[in-house]
Amino acid sequence: MAEEPHRYRAPAQALHWLTALAVVSGVLFAIAMLNVSPGPQQNRFFDLHRSFGASVLALTGVRLLWRLAVAPPPMVAGIPLWQERAARVTHAALYILLFAVPLVGWAGTSAFGAPIPVFGLFGLPMILDKDKALADVLLPLHGALALTLCALVLLHIAAAVHHHFIRKDGTLRRMLPKV
Repeated sequence: MAEEPHRYRAPAQALHWLTALAVVSGVLFAIAMLNVSPGPQQNRFFDLHRSFGASVLALTGVRLLWRLAVAPPPMVAGIPLWQERAARVTHAALYILLFAVPLVGWAGTSAFGAPIPVFGLFGLPMILDKDKALADVLLPLHGALALTLCALVLLHIAAAVHHHFIRKDGTLRRMLPKV
């Protein structure tokens, strides 16, 4: 087993795992809202999906501010250059999509004319005027971006599993609390 890697600090770890939880929750509620009949239950799923989307946007903003203020630890030694580059590109794409997916969803929902309550605590303002034609473009774009995000998340998970079980290099442990 490799020596103890440089770890991410606790706030970065917490933001990472809270973001992961919010993304998974948003995806699960998206699946649910698209697979139930119209009515009160579907409306609750839509509201929860939008709430978790707002959470992803807020958490990603905080994560980016943290990352700008506190440099991440260096990568584990011995990672091939192509994997290091792939990790950097994938992380950049994840950040872009973690912003783009909720922002396009917010824009599409605004254009659709639907409110965006956040866990029943407050509502997000409409960022576009009601425009069904625009909503018909933005909401499918939101879905396509979300599928791309899901694919990258699965790649991210696969890479972490590969590093943990195949390379045994400590990469995954960098993002886990020390126990």
